[in-house]
Amino acid sequence: MIGFYDYTVVLTYIGFASGITGMFCATTKHLRLAVFFLALSGLCDMFDGKIARTKKNRTAEEKSFGIQIDSLCDVVCFGILPIIICFKLGMCRIYSMVLLIFYGLAGVIRLGYFNVMEEKRQEQTDENRKYYQGLPITSMAMVLPSFFVFSPLLPSRQAFVFVLHLLVAAVGALFIIDFKMRKLSAKELFALAVTVAAAVAVMLFVWNSWWRFLNFHR
Repeated sequence: MIGFYDYTVVLTYIGFASGITGMFCATTKHLRLAVFFLALSGLCDMFDGKIARTKKNRTAEEKSFGIQIDSLCDVVCFGILPIIICFKLGMCRIYSMVLLIFYGLAGVIRLGYFNVMEEKRQEQTDENRKYYQGLPITSMAMVLPSFFVFSPLLPSRQAFVFVLHLLVAAVGALFIIDFKMRKLSAKELFALAVTVAAAVAVMLFVWNSWWRFLNFHR
């Protein structure tokens, strides 16, 4: 078979499968589960690069494949899946869809640029990346679940959808704005993973009354 299937890419593949499962959930109106699988894909992405770097004898082809497959999976998990979730949550007006298209395009542009620059960087040095340019597209796996957790503070469904529009616009813009963002350490990643897991647990088990109030199942 073509491709690579060793342990360095398994977590990426699991994250991809989680993203597709999230799409199934979103299109069948199981939106809380869709957000759960979005967060799960994010957790997989947090650690797949670190696992891949534990293999010291990776070939140039394996490294390049890792970069490409990671970005392709990111498009699905953190580009398309959030778009479907947000569309199902009420971003279904013409201007909303334009905004979602902008978000998706910004994410694709960012990932394409990252692939080019990362391959160039790896040709020059073996050091781990210390900074990102712009906001990583995987950030949506933390931003959207966190927004859901705090959404009961909003007074109405209309306010929820309005803030969701602002959130999508801001995150999409930050994908392509050129600024430096420090890459998190292993301890910081672990702390973030625990925080996201706790936020998703709150959303799944405490959000029932707010969910019914927003009436998203119609």
